[in-house]
Amino acid sequence: MSLLEKSGAEIDAIIARYPQKRSAVLPLLYLAQDEYGYLTDAAMREVATILDLPPTDVFEVAGFYSLLYEQPVGRWVLQVCDDVPCAFCGAEELIATIQERLGITVDQTTADGMFTLQRVKCLADCNHAPLLQANLEYHRDLTTPQQVDQLLAALRRRAESGEKLSISGRYAEQ
Repeated sequence: MSLLEKSGAEIDAIIARYPQKRSAVLPLLYLAQDEYGYLTDAAMREVATILDLPPTDVFEVAGFYSLLYEQPVGRWVLQVCDDVPCAFCGAEELIATIQERLGITVDQTTADGMFTLQRVKCLADCNHAPLLQANLEYHRDLTTPQQVDQLLAALRRRAESGEKLSISGRYAEQ
């Protein structure tokens, strides 16, 4: 079933928010990513067709934004800030703890497809370092292995509960 068949009403609502149809490319890429788990060539071509754009225009947008994934990622994308303030406050220890707990390294996904771990630069919340972003939800002041264990368990419970998750952050609350 195509994206248009699955989410036609939502697509129409997104397009209606913009004076030019092509301006909806980013929201439609997020929608496609949430539907398919990542952006395949076919998904990007589908967005191009919906918006009457050349596929190259959509591929360029997808290649530019770091929150658009062209490879499979976990249900939770864990991004740890490793910029200077977070590094001074324990980012390396946080990354090491997550790697140990999940049995993966940076840029890998757990075998069950639940978690992907990434390093990122500056999540702009330095006063709460070290900082982890899980699907765009901030988790602050993660300084102990116990906090990491609690967070991973809570994220797993949320995923297993059937809660709608969005690797693009479409359902994240700020």
